[in-house]
Amino acid sequence: MNENRNFDEVREMYDDLKMLIKDSYSPENLEMIDKAYKLAEAAHEGQLRKSGQPYIIHPISVAKILAQMGMDAESLTAAMLHDVVEDTEISSEDIEKMFGKDIAALVEGVTKLGKVSLSNVNKEEQQAENIRKMLIAMSHDIRVIIIKLADRLHNMRTLNFMKEQKRRDIARETLEIYAPIAHRLGIRPVKIELEDLAISYLDSVGYKEIEENLANQLTQRNEFLSDIRERIIENVAKSGINAKIDGRIKSVHGIYRKMYMQNKNFDEIYDIYAVRIIVDSVIDCYNCLGIIHDMFRPLPGRFKDYISTPKPNMYQSLHTTVISKEGVPFEVQIRTWEMHHTAEYGIAAHWKYKLNMGGGTKSFDERLAWVRQLLESQDDAGSVDEIVSTIKSDLVVDDVYVFTPKGDVINLPLGATVIDFAYAIHSAVGNKMTGAKVDGRIVPIDYKVQTGEIVDIITSSQQGKGPSRDWLNIVKTSEARSKIRSWFKKERREENIEQGREQLEREFRRALIRLPDEEHDAFMNKLAERQRCKTIEDFYAAIGYGGISLNKIMPRIKDDYSKLISSKQIKPPVEAPKKRIKSSEGVVVEGIDNCLVKFAHCCNPLPGDKIIGFITRGHGVSIHSRNCTNVPEIIEEAAEPYRWLNAYWDKGVKEEYNANLLITGFDRIGLLADISVMLSSIRVLITNINSRSLKDGTFIMSCTIFVDGIEHLKSVISKIEKIDGVLKVERK
Repeated sequence: MNENRNFDEVREMYDDLKMLIKDSYSPENLEMIDKAYKLAEAAHEGQLRKSGQPYIIHPISVAKILAQMGMDAESLTAAMLHDVVEDTEISSEDIEKMFGKDIAALVEGVTKLGKVSLSNVNKEEQQAENIRKMLIAMSHDIRVIIIKLADRLHNMRTLNFMKEQKRRDIARETLEIYAPIAHRLGIRPVKIELEDLAISYLDSVGYKEIEENLANQLTQRNEFLSDIRERIIENVAKSGINAKIDGRIKSVHGIYRKMYMQNKNFDEIYDIYAVRIIVDSVIDCYNCLGIIHDMFRPLPGRFKDYISTPKPNMYQSLHTTVISKEGVPFEVQIRTWEMHHTAEYGIAAHWKYKLNMGGGTKSFDERLAWVRQLLESQDDAGSVDEIVSTIKSDLVVDDVYVFTPKGDVINLPLGATVIDFAYAIHSAVGNKMTGAKVDGRIVPIDYKVQTGEIVDIITSSQQGKGPSRDWLNIVKTSEARSKIRSWFKKERREENIEQGREQLEREFRRALIRLPDEEHDAFMNKLAERQRCKTIEDFYAAIGYGGISLNKIMPRIKDDYSKLISSKQIKPPVEAPKKRIKSSEGVVVEGIDNCLVKFAHCCNPLPGDKIIGFITRGHGVSIHSRNCTNVPEIIEEAAEPYRWLNAYWDKGVKEEYNANLLITGFDRIGLLADISVMLSSIRVLITNINSRSLKDGTFIMSCTIFVDGIEHLKSVISKIEKIDGVLKVERK
């Protein structure tokens, strides 16, 4: 019975797809898609998804998403076949024989975007490798990533059948990687749905709160948008402009970003409401803008002209935020039909509407130049997490548009500096840069540019001046960082080798690594080879110009050294005994004489807690709890590991220390008094107390008390928890 029901479901879904595409493709193309479906159905026979549905439903659904986007028949055929090579006995050669090289290449490209399976690769490296694979696939054929986006979208729609942790991992990856790629490709509906689905799994409470707010205002919202729409239609028609006008609301994720990342209330978000006006020409766009500003009062600073200055993903439109007579702010977007097709389908509009996608003299391929630039920028990238972070930063959705003195527009990510601007113009401009002027005034070298500013780069004619190494910590874009490293790599090789050697030797001394003369060259050659350096000098140079991060590779070097000592029976150097002194606070710090010791307020460590010291700048040693959020898990991988010191509580310490408590309970009369009386009865001093009632009938109380250690604190907490009405006591 189940088999019949499953068969009917599959046939119904495939019939829906055929109805959707029957008028969009030639008979030959429809026959090719049908042939791919039959092959996939036979290959996946007996395979089920987590939902219990036949697996073939997934490729049909992916093909349907691509058909709705208007992709070509080859993309739909590849979508039908995108899992057969990985999950069945059919090979890439079989696909090529039956469907040709192009479709086989698309299927292989999507298949290669799978997980890295090497056992010695950690999660960060997997993510970096997966992103690299996507970029390479995009540079060869952009349709590969569009198919992958459709594949991820259907998986997100059915993610509820996965285990919770798996759901969260996939949702986070979708939000960090796939949604930004959809944005950069301009495929707005896919980007919005991916973001909304991801947030629904990552923060179901916040998602539900926004949904409820939107639902509560449904009637009011529809009436408001209907009234605004009718008024605009009437005024636009009087001007003789042919226009389509509709209303929309902001996506849940868009509202979420502003509520939870900008700490705003639902009522403080101006662009929940929006009206879209689609007209026939660019002149009509600007005429409509004038009509809108005559009808409603525009909000200052809320107008954006993306027609004269398109976004990197080809998006063009006029945006303005105005206030209605009821005092409700709303956004108006004005664009032509061609701009609308690009806004909705992005790069896919190239196939759906056969658009040039040129935006003037730029070709379709040039529109994807950012993919190649992103790939090239990874050649000189440092550690794995840096590769991931730079790629993510280049996929961010926020951009600024800055002008050269000649009026050329330079597009940069939000937070980019004048150095990024200089390198975006040309490598030579960045390398010779000595300063910058913004709107005619001198600015610091780390000045962050803003949309609309005119930036003039001051350069030096002095030969060999070059950039500063400090710029690597200032720039925002991977392109600028890559060009700075490239300059040091080419122009300062001897200096890099010397600096890299000094840095490595310093780390060796700190880690007590002393290589015997007969083992030195072999050990160092092995290190260089692992970092893909041909010689030891190349290895030193890479450290010197920042291509290799010592903080990341030192743990592995220590392991190799330990194995060398064990295998060769070499005695490791004996560490000189470290001095121990007792501070006035009852703490022993290793290796420091006459030091000022203070306790970190972030964790307020108590006797009994495992502790660690941190050398501050000018304020002695700060003592943290070992599990404090500000203490790195692996000290060797910290930014400045030498500033962290071993520390211990002195035996028999009986001094009093601050402890911060957070108490949650039922909001009943006398509860606060009961807690105060109990603490007084056991002679615990309260130095600070705050409490507030919550809407759900509970209350929260925070207080600071004096205790003489962790065991004393545990005893106090135990007594508070026994008070009637107290639900939970936590140490802050």
